[in-house]
Amino acid sequence: MSRYTEALNEQIASEFGASQQYVAIAVHYDAESLPQLAAHFYRQAVEERNHAMIIVQYLLDAGAPVVIPGVAPPRSGFGDDREPVALALEQERTVTGQIARLVEIAREEGDYVGEQFLGWFLDEQREEVASMSTLLAVVDRAGTDNMLLVEDYLSRSTAEAGPEASMPPVAGGAL
Repeated sequence: MSRYTEALNEQIASEFGASQQYVAIAVHYDAESLPQLAAHFYRQAVEERNHAMIIVQYLLDAGAPVVIPGVAPPRSGFGDDREPVALALEQERTVTGQIARLVEIAREEGDYVGEQFLGWFLDEQREEVASMSTLLAVVDRAGTDNMLLVEDYLSRSTAEAGPEASMPPVAGGAL
């Protein structure tokens, strides 16, 4: 198995782990009766699941081995309502670094198709970091005593959308 294939299989675990973390964050907000935040993070969980399945489909299409790994349990306890968003931003920054490293590995191995495949993920990560940075800024401006202002922000700024047209194929179909 090439280093790139190994690294993609490791990224599947990271994407599934991110999905689970977003479910835990959504559950936190659901328990706090903050339905917009909960819905936002439930959608993020599905998006991360789809990212894992995009990588699965790529590996299947490339005739490479696919390893579906277990993931570590997500963090589910938070000291306040800011911590989950800060964790989500940290997670998105980590994933951005992981994708950049995948690009480096593909380039080192001369896998130009693999490198090109990751272009969509780089764009996606730029958007995710920007979006989560904005959400954290809104939480910080509102303060944890005024999370209903964050709810209002999300209700005005979040558009329900299905998978984007430019998204690579998702094994089993996008949710």
